[in-house]
Amino acid sequence: MMGPVTTIVAFHAHADDPVLLTGGTLARAAADGHRVVVVVATDGIAAEHPTPRWAELEAAAAILGVHRVVHLGYADSGHGPQLFADPPGRQRFARADTEEAAHRLAAVLHEERAGLLLGYDGNGGYGHRDHVKVHQVARRAARLTGTRLLEATLPRDFAQRFVRVVRALRIPFDYDAEALGHVYSPASAITHRFDVRRFAARKQAALAAHVSDVRGTGRLAGVLRVLVWLPAPLFGLVAGREWYAEVTPSGSPRPGLQVPARSGRRRR
Repeated sequence: MMGPVTTIVAFHAHADDPVLLTGGTLARAAADGHRVVVVVATDGIAAEHPTPRWAELEAAAAILGVHRVVHLGYADSGHGPQLFADPPGRQRFARADTEEAAHRLAAVLHEERAGLLLGYDGNGGYGHRDHVKVHQVARRAARLTGTRLLEATLPRDFAQRFVRVVRALRIPFDYDAEALGHVYSPASAITHRFDVRRFAARKQAALAAHVSDVRGTGRLAGVLRVLVWLPAPLFGLVAGREWYAEVTPSGSPRPGLQVPARSGRRRR
């Protein structure tokens, strides 16, 4: 469904985001000969102190076959009700001007002569403020450049089932049960489902490369540890499919349609 060989740019909010929603797609695309570029809006700096997250991103990207990693230059906006002041010399992504950020992303799309852009759904997946901004910026950049846009997501019912299993297994996971009815996308909005089970081992290894998240105390750490420890075949059953919603050039969803990929020039 990706069509002729082209450059695929995956736009993500944070250093640890590319693997879970798009890791199998990126590995599959690279194996099929596409040039794969990951653009991350925010850096690996938390509380204004360097963390290993950027080096971990580069390690994970290499496992997936990514050819280039780009940072747009914004600071992480954090999760929770309080949006802290901008750090010296940088702006938190949630405060960024959407048009300015879209032009930064568009510059990468032009430089790479990208044929496909991956962004996030309108809910930003689970609603993180930086993920919502990725959705807005990706849509604007796609319109500026005319690049085909697929928005990474999950079927809402799949996300709900996954959380029920996590809860039944007593895996620590901080989530808002009421919000589950509004996260990710309804099944009717999804236009593409990629079977990436063949690349499950690579996706799992890339996830394991994010050591600071897997071994940390974050809200998803318990879930990440279980995913990393699963036997590869079982991991493939859990994380071997990835979903996208295609968006028209006008910015409207394209429910239920399979649209031929635009051709592009192969670059290495």
